[in-house]
Amino acid sequence: MTKHFFGDTTVLLGRSLRHITRSMDTIITTTIMPIAFLLLFVYVFGGAIKTGTSYVNYLLPGILLITIASGIAYTAFRLFLDMKSGIFERFQSMPIARSSVLWAHVLTSLVANLISLVVVVLVALLMGFRSAAGVLAWLAVAGILMLFTLALTWLAVIPGLSAKTPDGASAFSYPLIFLPFISSAFVPTDTMPGPVRVFAENQPVTSIVNAIRDLFTQQPVGTDIWIALGWCVGLLLVAYLFAMNTYRRKIA
Repeated sequence: MTKHFFGDTTVLLGRSLRHITRSMDTIITTTIMPIAFLLLFVYVFGGAIKTGTSYVNYLLPGILLITIASGIAYTAFRLFLDMKSGIFERFQSMPIARSSVLWAHVLTSLVANLISLVVVVLVALLMGFRSAAGVLAWLAVAGILMLFTLALTWLAVIPGLSAKTPDGASAFSYPLIFLPFISSAFVPTDTMPGPVRVFAENQPVTSIVNAIRDLFTQQPVGTDIWIALGWCVGLLLVAYLFAMNTYRRKIA
């Protein structure tokens, strides 16, 4: 059964990746907004924000999370199109592992988002981003970003399966894109007023941003990395369970 699942997922993943390669504008579109934020905050607001370090270095971790939140909207959109086209019913009539259909979309999202993240990092390097982090630190950053992508992608599966319109499928990502603005992604949280600061310091984006920032600067990560991993794994498990439950109800 496991071999059957992996084989089916591989075949369906190839199908989804072909769709991506035929519409590269999808990846380009998802990187435009994060790059625009990067340019805007570094070159317009950066001089007025005091962080004690190069602002592009301070800003990049938050921009990477916005890139992911922007990219997963397309996962929900593609799932919605597959649901409405009837392709899911055709797959269910074939002797394939049922969950492989969803996993193919999720892994496609992971690949597409990794490409977008690489593009954003390259732009940041052109803008002056520098990091003395070693290979292990970069691998840790990549691991956190992959976990975060998987968690948000499984979250995106839910509206992708249950939305009534294409706009409804992808609109859920808007609050996720906004969340880094109320965190340590753009400014230190100690500059915020009381209630906003409490929320900012206790929401998942802040701990993830702080952990990535410390890894980039070779600072001790402390408890932030464990809190970040806890948020990512917890959100991933909850989103996966709800997504699979929604999927079972849809195909029942």
